[in-house]
Amino acid sequence: MSTDASNPKYTISDLLHIMERLRDPENGCPWDVDQTFETIAPYTIEEAYEVDEAIRANDMQSLKDELGDLMFQAVFHAQMAREAGHFSFDDVVQGVSEKMVRRHPHVFGDATVEDADAQTKAWERHKAKERKEKAEAAGTVPSVLDGVTVGLPSLLRAIKLQNRAARVGFDWPQTEQVLDKLQEEANELLAEYRTQAPHPRLKEEFGDMLFVMANLARHMKIDPEEALRGANAKFERRFHRIEELLHSRGKSPEQSDLAEMDALWDQAKHEEKGS
Repeated sequence: MSTDASNPKYTISDLLHIMERLRDPENGCPWDVDQTFETIAPYTIEEAYEVDEAIRANDMQSLKDELGDLMFQAVFHAQMAREAGHFSFDDVVQGVSEKMVRRHPHVFGDATVEDADAQTKAWERHKAKERKEKAEAAGTVPSVLDGVTVGLPSLLRAIKLQNRAARVGFDWPQTEQVLDKLQEEANELLAEYRTQAPHPRLKEEFGDMLFVMANLARHMKIDPEEALRGANAKFERRFHRIEELLHSRGKSPEQSDLAEMDALWDQAKHEEKGS
């Protein structure tokens, strides 16, 4: 930290020291001391989403703040790991630096790539090689699906699994075939529902249909998270309009009924399309 007390300038070393102080069993923060990898993990995920939100809003001040929060999560995990004798923050920096150098031989070595697409393919080859070496070291059979993080949002993980399988030829050749499969899964879910199947069975069939929906998005080059985010925003916008129209009638949604609100939904929809 700089010696100017009126305008301190902190470095990554200062942040590591701050984290160490917060985790001090005697003089630290009781909340920070009580945390574990498992209790902090949800906050790490939340901070990553907040970074994404700042980027989508093109809010650079918020992005700076959120990147700091996300960095602090990495420091937090590294401090807990150091306390347990697993690794330190320096080990994390060393590992990711080695990985970046290893996966970019066209920058740090003698290899060459023609364009970004060629680099993406080279990157995937490097990752595949690393996954194979890791599996062999563990005495397991290497799989093209190795390394797809279980903790990813399920839609994103479904697409990553499907992309991996597609690289070895396990994929529908035509988008229409995916649409046919979606219809098949919808019919199966409907049949199970009509026969009053147990809830676990309904959940399984519903999951199958969602998996095919993710595959359809992949074939159509649609980001399902972005598509659903847009649908959520549209629902919010139109429902807010319903509330406005009801308010103009001196009513709240609780004082209305489905028929009235459905008619107002159609009005809100028509207004949007007419604007």
